[in-house]
Amino acid sequence: MRKFITMLVVMVFAFVSCDSQPTEVPDGLVSTPQFSANGGFDEFGYNYSSRVFVGPADGVDRILDGMVWGDPTYANDRLKMMWSKAWDEARFHGGEWNCDAFEDNQWNGMFPGGSGETWHYMIVWVGPELEASPCWHDGGYPVWGQFEVIISHGTFEGEHIWDAHANPAGYGSQ
Repeated sequence: MRKFITMLVVMVFAFVSCDSQPTEVPDGLVSTPQFSANGGFDEFGYNYSSRVFVGPADGVDRILDGMVWGDPTYANDRLKMMWSKAWDEARFHGGEWNCDAFEDNQWNGMFPGGSGETWHYMIVWVGPELEASPCWHDGGYPVWGQFEVIISHGTFEGEHIWDAHANPAGYGSQ
């Protein structure tokens, strides 16, 4: 189970990551952002004007089917996902990636019908240099070739787990 939530976070990360093209996810599914005409929340939980997703994880893959990328395990968990203006500009509008680009996922499955897990991930862009980048935070780990997970912790089977706790652990703290 724990590996599955990590895979889900990576897929969510992919959805708001690297380029403005549709994002390939496992089993050939493709997610393409659809921007709300009125700038508010769409039916899935995204508000691109505010750079936030809030709602059941079921909507993060933009398919309301009681599953997240084909698996029901975490579909009822609540997810709050935020990304910075720098991330938004680079991901959706052709801007340049820089040290101010970050993304944050907070999962909550601690209620009846939820997975029973919680997870918090803070991800920053560091560039292809990874550990040699001036954007790198000591104590994080690389993901997707140009990004670093600076905070990764949660609860699984009643145990609190820390996978990463970079120093400094805040956004824009270089």
